[in-house]
Amino acid sequence: MTLAAGCILALATGPAFAQSAVGELPPDQQELYKLVDPAIPLGQSAYRDFKPKKAPPWKIGYASTYAGNTWRAAILKEFTEVLLPKYKEAGLVSDLVVTQSDLKDAVQIQQMRQMVDDGVDAIIICCSNVTAINQTIEYAHSKGVPVFSVSGYVTSPYAITASENNTQGGYVSGKWLAQEIGGKGNVLLVNGIPGFASSDSFDVGAKKALEEFPDIKLVGTVAGQWTDQVAQVEVQKFLATNPTKIDGMIVQSASENGVLNAVLQSGRDMMPIVLGGEASAACYWRNNPKFVSKSFHFWPPASDARLVWDVMMRTLEGQGPKIQSILRPALPYTIEDVNAALKPDCDTNSTDWVEPANDGWWPASVAPGYFLRPEDPLAWRPKS
Repeated sequence: MTLAAGCILALATGPAFAQSAVGELPPDQQELYKLVDPAIPLGQSAYRDFKPKKAPPWKIGYASTYAGNTWRAAILKEFTEVLLPKYKEAGLVSDLVVTQSDLKDAVQIQQMRQMVDDGVDAIIICCSNVTAINQTIEYAHSKGVPVFSVSGYVTSPYAITASENNTQGGYVSGKWLAQEIGGKGNVLLVNGIPGFASSDSFDVGAKKALEEFPDIKLVGTVAGQWTDQVAQVEVQKFLATNPTKIDGMIVQSASENGVLNAVLQSGRDMMPIVLGGEASAACYWRNNPKFVSKSFHFWPPASDARLVWDVMMRTLEGQGPKIQSILRPALPYTIEDVNAALKPDCDTNSTDWVEPANDGWWPASVAPGYFLRPEDPLAWRPKS
């Protein structure tokens, strides 16, 4: 569960960028890779000429590390209630096997090996340690089972990451907040689970942005654990023991509703807070339209689920992913988007999410550019 701090203290530009497979992508997509965690593998995918071990329908494994927040519930719902039935009906998928390891690497390793031994054709992993399961990924590869990482990356050359660009997300949110509070003041950072790549990469981007504003001071960091209940308790503790004025907060979802509640219960004046898509926090914004000028989709769960599923299916179909890591940028959204997504009587305790409109996270016009032999994955059929 730890990640060497040195791995993520620099940002990939220049030679590292040029030596990667990013240059094979369309020019507009290459631009999205100019600010990344340098530990993210950007070489050519090991699955450019992959052929599945059998014809469809395929059995899929989903080895998650955790099931205790609204994001995890939403991504699982998209897998089981939307994507699985659709691809079953098309005759492309037979079943989805789901496990969760309660943040224990050894348990996830055992679960993944069991999936491989039980005959799955591909495995999706979520939010895993960047190195701990690399040997297991190689074992899966040796058995003809590709592994796909969503919401976080792994460093194995035998995996494909289909995820958000967390360093870029942290940077744009940090820069927006700095500008929102006039370029000066005290900022609190509420991260996810320290040591996990997605959390640490986001923090690096956010801190890089704040460094561009000499009159802004980062006065503290709180581990929100990507869980509203945890974030609320931890932020309440910080506010109770630190009388310093807080002018803004950078928050990693799914924690923003807990942070909002902590501020409301503290008696302090509400300050700008980075929102990441929870409908509960968006409802507060709908009711208080002057709260912030914009928010961001960093890792919208249903959209993330569709992203990794699409990449997995295209790979199983032999479409040839060009690059090891397919990354999506943070997408801004406005109060007008919130008003369109939520009703006036919205629920400030909702467990739903506001998702990017019109499938904007992984557009159908963008996806083909990441593959050598692109086709519509749902319409694809084996060649006779």
